[in-house]
Order: sequence, then C-alpha cells, then structure tokens
Amino acid sequence: MRRLPLLLLLLTAVSAAAQTPPALTAEDYARAERFLAPSVAPLVSGAGVRPTWLSDGRFWYRVVTATGASFVVVDPKRGTRGDAFDAARLAQSLTTASGTTVDAAQLPPAIELAPDGRAVTVGLQNRRFTCDLQAYTCVAAAPAAPPSPALRNASTSPDGRRAVFIREHNLWMREMATGAETQLTTDGAEDFGYATDNAGWTHSDRPVGTWSPDGGSYATFQHDGRGASRMHLTSTNVGAPRLDSWAYPLPGDSAVFALQRVVVHLGPGAPRVVRLAMPPDAHRSTVSDHVACGGALCDAQWYPDGSALAFVSSSRDHKTAWVRVADARTGAVRTLFEERSATQIGDASLGERLWRVLPASNELVWWSHRDGWLHLYLYDLATGRLKNRITAGEGNVEEIVRVDERARQVYFVGAGKEAGRDPYFHHLYRIGLDGRGQTLLTPEDAHHAVTFAPDGATFVDAYSTPNTPPVTVVRGRDGRLVQTLERADVSRLVAAGWRPPVPFRVKGRDGTTDVYGLMYLPTRLDSTRKYPIVNNIYPGPQTGSVGSRAFAAARGDHQALAELGFVVVQLDGMGTPGRSKAFADAYYGRMIDNTLPDQIAGMRELARRHAYLDTSRVGIWGHSGGGFAAAAAMFTHPEFFDVGISESGNHDQRNYEDDWGERYQGLLARTGSTDNYAAEATQTHAGRLRGKLLLAHGMMDDNVPPSNTLLVVDALVKAGKDFDLLLFPNARHGYGADAAYMTRRRWDYFVRHLAGAEPPKEYRIGQRAAAR
Repeated sequence: MRRLPLLLLLLTAVSAAAQTPPALTAEDYARAERFLAPSVAPLVSGAGVRPTWLSDGRFWYRVVTATGASFVVVDPKRGTRGDAFDAARLAQSLTTASGTTVDAAQLPPAIELAPDGRAVTVGLQNRRFTCDLQAYTCVAAAPAAPPSPALRNASTSPDGRRAVFIREHNLWMREMATGAETQLTTDGAEDFGYATDNAGWTHSDRPVGTWSPDGGSYATFQHDGRGASRMHLTSTNVGAPRLDSWAYPLPGDSAVFALQRVVVHLGPGAPRVVRLAMPPDAHRSTVSDHVACGGALCDAQWYPDGSALAFVSSSRDHKTAWVRVADARTGAVRTLFEERSATQIGDASLGERLWRVLPASNELVWWSHRDGWLHLYLYDLATGRLKNRITAGEGNVEEIVRVDERARQVYFVGAGKEAGRDPYFHHLYRIGLDGRGQTLLTPEDAHHAVTFAPDGATFVDAYSTPNTPPVTVVRGRDGRLVQTLERADVSRLVAAGWRPPVPFRVKGRDGTTDVYGLMYLPTRLDSTRKYPIVNNIYPGPQTGSVGSRAFAAARGDHQALAELGFVVVQLDGMGTPGRSKAFADAYYGRMIDNTLPDQIAGMRELARRHAYLDTSRVGIWGHSGGGFAAAAAMFTHPEFFDVGISESGNHDQRNYEDDWGERYQGLLARTGSTDNYAAEATQTHAGRLRGKLLLAHGMMDDNVPPSNTLLVVDALVKAGKDFDLLLFPNARHGYGADAAYMTRRRWDYFVRHLAGAEPPKEYRIGQRAAAR
C-alpha cells in the first residue's frame, strides 16, 4: 500500500509526457530555412541566360558558375561561343583603377558590354568605370550629376533625347542634352490630370503613355477621377498619424475613372495636344486591372511612321471591346470592329502581346476567345473586315513573338497544342498569316522561353520543367539547332539535399476535367508516416497557384515548409487562365468558389495514390487573392480544412478596387437590401468557422485596404468565434521588412495547430545566414 502513491505519481508523469506535444528545434527551422531561395539559388550553375544583342548580330550574357560568374559572347552566324573578355586582365585593370582588389572569378554583376563589343562599363562600389578591351585599361567615369527631381518618375523617348514627366497634374518635357523644360499641357487639375498613374489599387507619380517610334509624339490621356470614392489610410507612429488619401473607385460607384485620350506632339515648334474625337473611355484594358503596362499605355500600338495610333477600348464590365484607329494629326477615330463576351474579354496576363498592327500590308493580327480557345485572326486594317483565321484547334496562343511581314509568317508562343504534354508548357510555333503551315520550332517536352535576335534570323531558347533544370540553346528561325549554350548544373543543389517538386495531374470537381499542380515532399520522406497537407492557393481568376512551369530552385517557402513535416500542394483549378475559355470562366460571377472544389477533389485523389497523405489534417494559406480563398475555404468547407492562414485578402469585392470585381463578378446589382456581391464576401460565411484561423494584414496596404480583413474580424467577433489576428502597423501589401516575420509565424501556426508540435520560440529567419 505504501508503494501506491509512487506508482500513481509515475503513471501521472507518463500520462503528462504522452500529452506533451513534440517540439521542433531552432535547428529544425534552420534546416528548413536552407531551402529558401537565398540559400539554394546560388547552388545552380549555368541557368538564367538573358541575351543582350550587339549591333553586329552577336549577343552576350552573364552566367553563374560554380566558382563565381563568367561573361560569354556568342556569334550565332558562325556558331561560336567564347569569353566576352579576359576576366583576369579586366580584374587587374579594375584593381589598378579603383584601388580595390577585384577577383576575376567574382567580377561585379553590373557589367555592360558596349554595342561594338570593344569596351565595358563596370559598376563597382558605387562608382562606374569604363574599360577598353583592347588595351585593358580602365578609367573612372565622372560622377553622375544628381538626377533632376522632375526626372525621377519620367518617361524617356526611344532615342533618349527627351523625357516627359508630370508636374502639378500637367505634362512637361525636358530636353536631355540641354535641360530645357517645356510645359506641354495647361489644363490639368487635381483628379483631372494628364498621364496619371492611378488604378486605385496601385498609384505612382510616373506618367502613363506610349512614345511614337521617332520620339516625336506621346499617346496618353487626361485621367478623370472627379467624384470618385477615396481611400484613406493612417500611419502608426508617435504623435499625429500621417494620412494617405487618394482616389480609389469601388464596384457599383456611379463615378469611376475615365480616360480622355490625347496625342501630344512635341515639336519642332510649339507642342500641340490633339484630343481624340470620341467619348471618354472607361479606365479598363484587356491586359489587367490597369491601363499601364510597364509605364506604357496598355492596348495601344503606333504605326511605324507615327501617323496613327491603333488602340482598344473596353467597356466598364469588360464584356465588349472595340478595336480602333486614331489619326494622330487630326484626332479622328474610326472603329474597325468589336469583340463581345457573355463573361469578360481578355486574358489578364497576355492581351498586350497578342495583337499586331501591320500598316504596310493594311492588316491587323487580332486575338479572340470566340471559339473557346485563344486564337489569332487576320483583319483588314482599312475596313475592319475579317480576312481569315490564322490559328485553330485545341490550345491557346500565349504571345506573338515576331511577325515577318515579308515572308507573311507569324511566330507565336502556344500552350496546350501538343497532345500528352503538360498543357501549361510553352512552345514556339511558326504559321503563315493565311493560317497554313503551322510548325513546331521547339520540340522538347518542356517549358520554353524564347528571345529572338533583332534581325529574326535566330533565337535563344531556354527550356526546362519544374523538376528538370534548364538547357539553353540557339536555334535558327526554322527551329534548327545551331548550338548549345548552357546545361544548368544542379549537382551542388542536389548535394545539399534538395529535391524537386513533383508534378501531378488529377481530376477536378466534375470528375472528368484534368487539373495540374505541384507537390512538395519532405526531403527525408518516410512513406510509412502520415503527413498533414498544406494547400497553398492563389485561385485566379487572372492567374493560378503554380505559376510558371519553368525550373526554379525555390518556389516561395513551399519546400522549406515541407521540411517541417508537411506535404505542400499547389493546384491550378477551374477558373484560372491558360486553358480553354470555359475552364477560365468556371466560376465567373461566383467569386467565393475560389477553385476550392477542385483543390479538395485533387487532394483526395492524391491521398488515394499516396498513403502518406493525411486528408484528416489539411491546412490552407494564401496571400491577397489567396488570402481571400484561404478564409473562404475555412468558412465554406469547414469539414475539410482544419487550419487556415489568410494574408491580406480581398474578402469583399465591394471594398476592393472597381475593376477586379466588375470584371470577374460582373457589375454590382442591388436587389432590395442586398446585392449580387454579398454572398461572395467571406465575412458573410464567417459563422461557419470550425478550425483554427489566422488573419494577417498590413495596415498601410494601398492595394487591398485593411478594411477587407477587418470586416471578417467584425463578423467573427459577432459570431463568437475564436481566431488569431496579426497586423503590421506600417506595412504595405507585401509586408516589406516584415515579410520574414510573417513567414516564420506561418510556419509556427501550421506546426502548432496542424502537426500538433511545438515550434521553437521566436526563431528569426535570415539571422543565421547573416551571421555566416
């Protein structure tokens, strides 16, 4: 009897130990961190070839090697490849000129070969040197004058002689040689300025416009934001907060941004503004929820002689697009034809690269989804009459790479045209403008990225897959292999324990449609164990979860997270682009769908194939549109998803910029006290939460306003639900300096609540690497 208390004590201790969750250590996290891009990307050699073409038809590129980097010059006509310069002599010359020891194997990446290949400019320790490659002498360039404040956001003409910029809502021009400034417009005003870069979700001080080829004219617009809703954000700091306030239209607003299109002629003589003779256009494009494409005007192409501008006008709901031509001198506008869709016109990632104006033959190559796939069509530029279709069959045209007007051939990137291959792989094709003679020019079963020489005689082709490293070759315009430039070496990466993601194909929600994705497994996978699944999602509609099918040593933190004891799954579900039009429109008008039925169907099928997948423990996370989807998953499919992390989600499209919601949900229609957006907002379903949910948002997010997450917070509080919340007081949409902290908190959340383990306390990503 005296031994009983001791026995009870031992049993109690054993029971307590059994209930204590296993712990992960800082070393476990450090090992996971070693699979992030800063650690693994440098272990790949011979990848990332970006050719820079020289005036004589040669090109050069920089490539990472096992010991540093080398600079290579290639002559495609002769089939030669060699060093662009003597690295040892250049390093010695730089050492002499700079007074700093320069290693030949570690030359600065900021090197630019002169167009004639006889000299280089080198950036070294905030100084610039010009080095002659015959004598191998380097001289320090004169310190550059501080840039004019006006030019920090300027747009420079193709010949570099002029730059336009915005000052007090008007356009100004600066002659680069003399510094002389000329005011180009005079009637710009607040909310009615020229070339304004504001789509609500993004805004800057740079001008938006497209230069004519000769640099004599600039196509832009007067941006009408008068009466539009405004967004307000306040900083977090000691003392009075700073107010950020700007025009930000919302779905259903009576006043949204409009464009009054103009052409500004810059001289000689006094500048002249020609206003196009047409009503204002909606602030819309076929390309994205903005009208700016890298600072240029989306959906606009100049005639080569600058006499006319071809452009596309899109309706507010994106269901109609008009192809038009404006006389640049008079402003007269004629409409060639229109496109219509029951859902929305365009592919948000492609539109600008899918049409060409061909004034020499009085023709226009145009794209359309009219038969269910994205194909090219040839139109008469004078009458707007359809002459013939160019491409046909299953699969999409992804990009027009080159049009050879003399040979009457178009070179285009296509996807989904090769039976039995991943439909997201890109290949290069050639076809006649008459629709005949389609030829595959990149035969390898892989994803191809091509860059044509300026003369069109050759192109550089880098091909890879998510699990095979790139090979870079030069091909002739007929696809003939000219020479192999690089075969990427991943031996150091493999030696470090890396393993590639696993591509998969499963059936979607309907049980018949193939959907594709990537699966990330722990490098020390134990097939006898059961692993919880983490579903990383970006649901579309303008893109998908997986992204490019090209090789990458790291895709976000997915492999790193897998190292902590998970299997990470990405899947491009129905409702994302890159497949048929019906596939892309699968949940048009039902935004809260978010591809979730396909994610669930796909993970269940994967679990039937792989016994180590545990569908009784499933987490999900995403950022932005993925944050919207992750919260929606936790609310609308609580029987499947156990843990969710929703970062910066646009949870209610009535609280997000007008263009995105009106494009994919349709125009807001009110019925009594509700509308067609209400049921698609995540907070509407918050009361159904069962699992663990972490919400995160930057409080200075000028893309997705933080009110989107706070609406969900309010609904969860009112429903009496437990949840976790992480706010970054002064962070924008991507969290900036706080991004690593968010990654660690994401790891912690899944480790604790999905794996049932205890994470190391306050691990700091990047700290150990910095210490090394």
